[in-house]
Amino acid sequence: MTPAELRNRPCGGRYEDIVSAIGNTPLVELKRFSPKPGVRIWAKLESFNPTGSVKDRVARALIESAEEQGLIRPGQTILEPTSGNTGISLAMICSRKGYKLKVVMPDNVTPERTQLLKMYGADIVYSPGNLGSNGAVAKALEMAEEDPSYYMPYQYGNMANPDAHYNGTAKEILEELDQVDPFAAGLGTGGTLMGNARRFKEELGDTVKIVAAEPMQGEPVQGLRSLDDGFIPPIIDLSLLDRKIFVTNHDAIVWTRRLLDEEGIFAGVSSGAILKIAVRVAEEMDEGNVVFIVCDDGWKYQSSGIYTLPVDEIENLDATVWW
Repeated sequence: MTPAELRNRPCGGRYEDIVSAIGNTPLVELKRFSPKPGVRIWAKLESFNPTGSVKDRVARALIESAEEQGLIRPGQTILEPTSGNTGISLAMICSRKGYKLKVVMPDNVTPERTQLLKMYGADIVYSPGNLGSNGAVAKALEMAEEDPSYYMPYQYGNMANPDAHYNGTAKEILEELDQVDPFAAGLGTGGTLMGNARRFKEELGDTVKIVAAEPMQGEPVQGLRSLDDGFIPPIIDLSLLDRKIFVTNHDAIVWTRRLLDEEGIFAGVSSGAILKIAVRVAEEMDEGNVVFIVCDDGWKYQSSGIYTLPVDEIENLDATVWW
C-alpha cells in the first residue's frame, strides 16, 4: 500500500483473537475546532479498541506482564479497583484467558458499566460512591491484604500501565505525525500521560509539551482525579508534566456534547474535558499539531442523559448520581 492508502484505511488487519486486535486506533483531525489555519488538532480515538476504551491497552499489559513474571496461574482470581473502563477491559481479557475477575467499583456508576462487567462474567464489590475511585482503591487494597490468594495488578502502581502507552499509543502517534507539539490527556491513573510523555520526550525532546486535564478539587469528572483529593498514583512522575489545566464537570459535559454535535464523535465525558484543554493550548499557538486522547465511547454514559438533553439543561444534571 502507498502511504496515502495507509493513512486512509478506516480499519483493517487480521488478528488471531480479539485481544490481539487491541491498539492501532485512528488518529482523526478535528478541523472545526482549529483556531488558526496552521494549527491542527488531532484526536486519538481509543474508543475503537474492542471494549471501547483506552483501558484495553492497559488491561492487556497488566495481565501479560503478570503472566511473563509467573505471578498468576489459570483459574486464579484477579482483583482490581476501577471506575469502570479498566474493569470492563480486564473482564474481557480474563474471560478469554481463563482467569476469574473481581472488581471494586463505586456504587454510583452508570448501570451500563455494571451490565458490561456482568456480561463478561466479572464479580462486583461496591465501594461508597461518595468516595469515588479513591474509595474503590482503599477497599481493594484492604481485600487484597486480607486474602493473599487474590492477584491485584494495581494499575495505579504498576509500570505495565504507562508502558502500554510507551510501546503502543505514543508509537502509533509518532508513526503518523512527524511532530507533536502539545499532547493532552486526562489525569486519572497517570498511565496515559506518563507513558506517552516518556516516549515523546525521548524522541522529540523538550519541543513537545505534556498537558494534563485535572479536575478542580471536589469536582466529580468521570475518569479523572484531582491530586488535591489526597491520592497520587505511584506511577505518576510530576516532572514529566509541563502543565496542568483545571477543568470542571460542567466543562467536561459541554465539550463532550460539542465533540458529538460538531465532529460527530460519540465519546465519554473525560474526553470532553481533555478536548477543552486541547483547544485552549491550540489557541495559544500559531502552528503545529495538538494531539489529545479520546479515552472511550459514550455508550457507557447514555443513561446520564447528557447526549440528548438540550445543552442549556445538561449543566443542571447532578453528576454524583452517575459518576
